[in-house]
Amino acid sequence: MALRWPEPIPTLQKEIQQYGWRRVIFMHLDELVTRVTAGIPLTEVRNIIRGEPPPRPNPRVKPHTESFILHIKPSFYHEAVTRLYPTFRLGLLSFYLFLIETITGIFLMIFYTPSPLVAYESMLRILNNVPFGQLMRDIHRLGAEAMVVAVMLHMLRTFFTASYKRPRQFTWATGVLLLVFTLFLSFSGYLLPWDQLSYWAVTIGTSMAEATPPPALGRIVNLILRGAPDIGAAGLLRFYLLHVIFLPLLLFFVFFVHYYKVVRHGLSLPPEMEAVGDDTARKVPPEKRVPYIPDIAIQEALWGIALIAFLVIGAAFFFDAPLEQHADPLNTPLHTTAPWYFLWLQGLLKDPFLLALDRLGLPQPPATIYNSKTFMGVILPGLILLFLLIMPYLDFNISRRYRDRRKALVAGLVGVAAWTLLTYMGTPAFAVTSSADVEVLQEFMPLNPDPLYGEGRVRTIPYEQLIPGTYDTRDLQPPADAPKLAHVLEELKHRIEGDPQLPQGYAIVRIREVQLGLKRFEIAIYWVKTRNGQPVLDPEGKPVIEESKRAIYLHRDSGHGGE
Repeated sequence: MALRWPEPIPTLQKEIQQYGWRRVIFMHLDELVTRVTAGIPLTEVRNIIRGEPPPRPNPRVKPHTESFILHIKPSFYHEAVTRLYPTFRLGLLSFYLFLIETITGIFLMIFYTPSPLVAYESMLRILNNVPFGQLMRDIHRLGAEAMVVAVMLHMLRTFFTASYKRPRQFTWATGVLLLVFTLFLSFSGYLLPWDQLSYWAVTIGTSMAEATPPPALGRIVNLILRGAPDIGAAGLLRFYLLHVIFLPLLLFFVFFVHYYKVVRHGLSLPPEMEAVGDDTARKVPPEKRVPYIPDIAIQEALWGIALIAFLVIGAAFFFDAPLEQHADPLNTPLHTTAPWYFLWLQGLLKDPFLLALDRLGLPQPPATIYNSKTFMGVILPGLILLFLLIMPYLDFNISRRYRDRRKALVAGLVGVAAWTLLTYMGTPAFAVTSSADVEVLQEFMPLNPDPLYGEGRVRTIPYEQLIPGTYDTRDLQPPADAPKLAHVLEELKHRIEGDPQLPQGYAIVRIREVQLGLKRFEIAIYWVKTRNGQPVLDPEGKPVIEESKRAIYLHRDSGHGGE
């Protein structure tokens, strides 16, 4: 039986007979393109690619009324806001980063289980067994950091260009909420790897909630966040749901309110282009209009491509999302800090107010009327947030020009400087004191990567130079064929001998090969115990010697030994 082609549809057959195959194909392709682009025919797409001006009426504005995606976009922009200044594209980059975080987050969700029993193993599986798993995690983490930076810079740009003034007060308020949601969205994802860094950073962060006044409310808030007195399975599940459902939906909703107000009032022009008290963002003369399609659309596409390239290249070659040892609630790492964007809160908890009074020799307020953790950790940040929300309604200066806002600009710079100083105060380098022996051991071989000392100096020694033996800093004779080991031992000797809290101190280093490819490195520190600056003597009249030691195991294939 011979095969026969099906008969054409009667209508299509008539069209072919009337117009021919080529004309019919073009007609249906044109109809498809018009539907996909919500109103731009194929011939106009060709004109756009050629760079030709649109006809009248302009079909390129139809997607702004017909398209679900573009209906919120303005059909044209003022040419003054299409340059890098004054927006620096920070709002657009923030939105792009949110989309990238959503896509990479969904990818990671497929292979992650929010349970303390398997969460860490899920991370190891993503990094080692899932194709492109490490790249996706690195992009997700790098994008989260970049999103926080972009949103913060976007708020600063809005303040310094006075784009928060009337009629954009509510737009500013929604932007403040977006900043808060962005910070907590990033913070909620901090716990999910379930390693030492994330566990203790979130423990520090949630402990501030316990200071919420009154004390009964603080305990309830802390219990709601953690799901138990300490972070465990319930706390991890809460943070997971916050990170993947509640906060993204909340941020998405507020973003559309924010962007609606931006489009409603227009992008504010550079301050020097408007008369005092005027807002002409929506009154764009025809000769100043730049159409969204194709000019702005192409710009936004190029910014998106550049951002993706930055994240992929950065994650592939320069950035590795940290993953430390499995979370251990019984082992508190030294120098633990909150995420960098909350270091200023840790700086407040170190109480610069009380530190200043102490340095000036002034009396401190009684504990009955002043609680540092409650005031500095909850009340003062709450007041700062409230001030940021209502700030546009308190600014009665109608001018946006820089020369008319000198006081506001100085106040903004002071605020940035204060935030920077408090961030530094939140690091372990400021006002963090522990025993001298612990600091030395942490400096040379921390059990976990340390915010101050990284992986320690011992791990910079190449494995081949870890010559087994015992080395006494009082009579140091390192092997001649191990220069890096000799250098670290010399550093250890000078570090101990130069510390006044370790009088007559010295160290004994023992290196032992446990098995093939595995060595044990131990540092034991000895010093004379003192009281009120005087040596403490035992019953025989000899100085009491104190000891502190730590040992780590180094494997040939552990990747250590770099500079």
